[in-house]
Amino acid sequence: MSRPHHADDILATVEATPLRRVLGVGMLLGLGGLTLYVAMSGAPALGWRLFLLAVAVGALWMGYRMWQATAHRLELTAEGLRCSDGEVLIRIADLEHMDRGFFAFKPSNGFLMRSRQAGAGRWYPGLWWRMGRRVGVGGVTPGSQTKTMTEILAALMAERDMGERNQH
Repeated sequence: MSRPHHADDILATVEATPLRRVLGVGMLLGLGGLTLYVAMSGAPALGWRLFLLAVAVGALWMGYRMWQATAHRLELTAEGLRCSDGEVLIRIADLEHMDRGFFAFKPSNGFLMRSRQAGAGRWYPGLWWRMGRRVGVGGVTPGSQTKTMTEILAALMAERDMGERNQH
């Protein structure tokens, strides 16, 4: 028999492993460095040079943002999914749908959730993002961690739905 969940009990976590974190950031920094080199070594026209500089700056900025974002981890509790910086991604009570299918528009090694409530757009590259009612989890995270989290989320949703049916 399982014991009741307390609101602050962490049921599962998702975080980038050090190797995945370094590889993801390294690829972005490498892309930024390479395009910067090509832009500075004599691109054929000014328009192309400006384009390559913009790509280089974007890739370098993305590498920096990914390094910051992947320092955090996601924590699943009986109340919902939150980031280690305290931001709540989604409450279990608001979780309307979860998609972990092969053809879902989801991050790599991750899953997609739809909330009943729209939230402010947020993006932690390599870890999670939110656009309106949709929340994506994954990126440079291990698939084993996100799979475990989706299984626990599915159980929490079923538990919630049973409680709602018993109240009606």
